[in-house]
Amino acid sequence: MVSTVPFPRRPPDAVRPDDTVRHWYENELGWATVPGTPLDLLTGLRFDVLEAPAEAGWAALRHLGPGSPVAVRADRMRLFVAAGSAEELPGLLDWLEWGSLALDLGATGSGGRVEAPLPPGSARGAHGVPGEAGAGTSAGAAARGAAGPGGADQGRAAGSQGAAVWLRPPEPGCEVESSLPTLSALGGGGGGAPDLVRLVETMASECHRIRLRRGCTQPLAFS
Repeated sequence: MVSTVPFPRRPPDAVRPDDTVRHWYENELGWATVPGTPLDLLTGLRFDVLEAPAEAGWAALRHLGPGSPVAVRADRMRLFVAAGSAEELPGLLDWLEWGSLALDLGATGSGGRVEAPLPPGSARGAHGVPGEAGAGTSAGAAARGAAGPGGADQGRAAGSQGAAVWLRPPEPGCEVESSLPTLSALGGGGGGAPDLVRLVETMASECHRIRLRRGCTQPLAFS
């Protein structure tokens, strides 16, 4: 006897977790993403990214406005800056007299990509990374409490699990680019935008201190 009951089918409007994360970036923020998994963000269009040891990044946060996005991953910090900043970085370091030193300070700009941090409130599993839910929430809480007691420790813990998370997430519905550090602030034409020069100067100084400290801890070689 042939059954007339149809087999269960996947709902046509079912959305995978990765699609939800991609939707947040593309539709709520207007940021371009790279097809495939894991999800990456295209740089050089709406923003560039400065990356340095987290210790150097923490020292530079005071130069950022409250809406400037910042992400952490393990012991690295990624600061989102105005598009075109990556191309300006070598010349800026030379102008600040840091160009002759090997600093652990890099930038990703036009044609590049960076890992997309988990949106605030997302579960780690939504990014294809096993782990507990709420990593995005932890990052958001760290951002809100960064100025208060224990805020820095909470932020460090949020990004120590391997996947990139937001320390200061971008705010959907806002013009994120207006809060990004830019070189135009040097000449007074940047409005309320943070000054990229002060940001880079602080990060370069801290990177140099880290370099010197590591050099002092290296064992001496005897012939």
